[in-house]
Amino acid sequence: MESGPPPLFNQGVSARARLGIFAILAIMLLLVDARLRALDAVRQGLEVVLYPVERTLLWPRDAARQFGDYLSSIASLTHENDALRRAVLDFAQKAMVAEQRAAENAQLRRLLDVRPPPGTRVVAVQVLYESRDRFSQKVVIDRGGRAGVAAGSPVVDDAGVVGQVTRVYPLTAEVTLLTDKEQSIPVLVPRNGLRAVAFGGVEPDTLDLRFMAANADLKDADLVVTSGLDGVYPPGLPVAKIERVERDVKDQFAHVVMRPVAAVHSNTVVLVLTVDDAGRPPAPEPAPERSERDARKAGRR
Repeated sequence: MESGPPPLFNQGVSARARLGIFAILAIMLLLVDARLRALDAVRQGLEVVLYPVERTLLWPRDAARQFGDYLSSIASLTHENDALRRAVLDFAQKAMVAEQRAAENAQLRRLLDVRPPPGTRVVAVQVLYESRDRFSQKVVIDRGGRAGVAAGSPVVDDAGVVGQVTRVYPLTAEVTLLTDKEQSIPVLVPRNGLRAVAFGGVEPDTLDLRFMAANADLKDADLVVTSGLDGVYPPGLPVAKIERVERDVKDQFAHVVMRPVAAVHSNTVVLVLTVDDAGRPPAPEPAPERSERDARKAGRR
């Protein structure tokens, strides 16, 4: 008894036969394509036709990949910018320190060339800070009485007079700057030998020559040096240059404004001039004691 389907459902060639036919056909097509390259044109045409479909199907993957690359590039650039910003700040700080040290070294070299007047001793000091009193112009230095700094000692830099020591402590000292309103210094104009007294100016960072006659021989840019008449400042130290001379016919005195030649407010290292023991006048010798007999003779005479 047959177990196959009834004749009504027979549809021609069986499935196995079709599988064999298609397998043989596929093998033949592979051989023909491998030997004769006959299907290259068909393959290229299908590739051209299906390329838009392929790109459409791959678009979500490419978009996700590009978005991920964009986010990673933003994170990388942010990290790189932070690193560059820190490097720039570090370099700027190092450059500032190097510039400050170069300025200090240049100032120290200029101070080494300063030749103190005969009979004086030079003490190099560092400026610690400025006075907190806004009505006075004073600085504090890092040397005091133990280092030989005495009250009244002149303070100079490589250009000229900076001020005068006005208060001394064991380890520090206070220096009143040249431009303080309460400070005065006898000066001389080398061009004509005119003597005067310079005071701290009314304008910031200036000096005034007070009580100068209106017809005094003073010109702009005249150099003013110490006269040495006060016995405190050695003679010949540069003090200031005349900035302007204002003369009024109604006033008998001229208004003379000067600008200090020294860097009064920007010095970090200055020199204190102290009187050396060799420069002090010798002490008077005590009078020899006379005998009683000589005293009687002197009394009789």
